[in-house]
Amino acid sequence: MSAVRVHQVLATLGYGDAIGHEVVGIQRVLRAAGYESEIFVETADRRVEDLTTDYRDMVGAIAPEDVLIHHFSIGSRASRTAYALPGRMALVYHNITPPEYFLGVHKDLVKLCFRGRRELTAYVRRCELALGDSEYNRQELEALGFRPTGVLPVVPDFSHLDVEPDTMTAGRFDDGWTNIMFVGRVIPNKKFEDVIRAFHVYRTIHNPRSRLLLVGSYSGFEKYLAMLHHLVATLATPDVHFLGHVSNEELTALYDVADLFLCASEHEGFCVPLIESFYKRVPVLAYAATAVPATMDGGGVLYETRDPLEIARIMDAILDAGDVEDRILASQDAALARLLGRDFDATLVRFTEQVRGTAARPAPEVPYDFWAMFDQAERLEELRQFRPAVFRALPT
Repeated sequence: MSAVRVHQVLATLGYGDAIGHEVVGIQRVLRAAGYESEIFVETADRRVEDLTTDYRDMVGAIAPEDVLIHHFSIGSRASRTAYALPGRMALVYHNITPPEYFLGVHKDLVKLCFRGRRELTAYVRRCELALGDSEYNRQELEALGFRPTGVLPVVPDFSHLDVEPDTMTAGRFDDGWTNIMFVGRVIPNKKFEDVIRAFHVYRTIHNPRSRLLLVGSYSGFEKYLAMLHHLVATLATPDVHFLGHVSNEELTALYDVADLFLCASEHEGFCVPLIESFYKRVPVLAYAATAVPATMDGGGVLYETRDPLEIARIMDAILDAGDVEDRILASQDAALARLLGRDFDATLVRFTEQVRGTAARPAPEVPYDFWAMFDQAERLEELRQFRPAVFRALPT
């Protein structure tokens, strides 16, 4: 008897990002449990391309009794192809950033995020099970009408941080100065400008021997990066370092020299760097928005103000008293232990068996003009929401 086939499909498999780590981890668990499992993608980073299969190879290869684990983070051809194939589907939702964050910064991403959020609703009747990778994401799925729902918890793999730190990076910043750090892609919802403003106040009022380390790729967001450089120049704040995408060895070194992880992000589906900071025992101060409080689970320190003076005061209180830092690290250790105590492997297999227990699904009845429907409606809705004057001028 051939092995039961449980495949994954997603738009792109990245290198070193949270979704990429999760997808590879899921494949490992599925294969260990005896399932045949491939990763079908539209695109992949060249460094992990050998782990993937082109999504077009799914056509004619997926049978009604197969299970597709569909990672939905943005609309894609891979997603729409998976929709039209036979087989039972479990959707894993990684959240889509609201498109308004990219207005004036990245017009193509405004379009893609809007289309992705619209396209997500088409899967309500296609999925046997819809899973959020956090409770915040599960609640969003439920609000959209998905049933049943569940949480497939993100249990990060820290092997990329268990490497020898890059000595040049460590030596560059390990000099007795206070290092404030944030890790994340340089995109507007992460609110890098709020981190910079808070650091500016902290450095000016509390600690002139401090620097800000901003770690993350800015590819495709050079316009936003230029705006951030302009802010730094306007504030005349020295020692702000945009380090871009770094290797695992460099990232490990940066966590090793960091004294505080400062997060001001307004929209997160989970935010893995928070947990990486817990693992590397860096105290965390984070804005209490979207999934961040649930991710931190009682560890670290949350704040609700946007006032940089108040944020800087909290930063100083954490960094100026060793006993405060010790209590914060203890809370993070406890939260990390709770997260690592979750049995991800058993949870994944249980959800897989739940989907397998449903009736085998033939190729679904695809809605009328499914692919064209999204393109046309997305253009009209984008005009209605973001360019109302143009929308009103259209002939009825």
